[in-house]
Amino acid sequence: MRLSGRGLRCIRGGREVFSGLDFEASSGEALAVTGPNGAGKTSLLQLIAGLLAQSGGSIDLAGGDAELTLPEQAHYLAHRDALKSSLSVSENLTFWRDFLGGEPADAGASLAAVGLEHTAQLPAAVLSAGQRRRLSIARLLAVRRPIWLLDEPTSALDAAGQTMFAALMVDHLERGGLIVAATHTPLGVAATELRIGAAT
Repeated sequence: MRLSGRGLRCIRGGREVFSGLDFEASSGEALAVTGPNGAGKTSLLQLIAGLLAQSGGSIDLAGGDAELTLPEQAHYLAHRDALKSSLSVSENLTFWRDFLGGEPADAGASLAAVGLEHTAQLPAAVLSAGQRRRLSIARLLAVRRPIWLLDEPTSALDAAGQTMFAALMVDHLERGGLIVAATHTPLGVAATELRIGAAT
């Protein structure tokens, strides 16, 4: 599987964020997208996820499931955690599992993998920032998809959480998955760097 972009151009709010951007990543590889605030790291992830329309260029996926679109084969983990505070931890994960479809893994096992099994019946509103991030990461495990698009994935995680997530990313890559991550800090896994220039 190979994900690539050629000559990408992104315009938001009438401003050109970037243009002429190329990237490529294959199964088992991680691509770390770096650059200053406002350079377009999040915009690039959203283009790949199908949440923004590119103003030029192309994004292609070779070797994926021909019956599915690129967004249907990707998880997008945004900078902000998409959780319903009134639902329990378990209910939040079940919602995302059902919404995303596919072949769901056991929700309990996904919570255990991120160290949240003891919080399953608690409302998400009582979780700390780090625990909320762990719950968002559990969504990546509840329904397996080959492409992970991660926006500042280690934000709010303590050292133990970062180590845990690094192990999950390594496992994903070893299974033939692919990661594109916008980050200001080291991912904790071997990654090729794509630096996007300063905003204008």
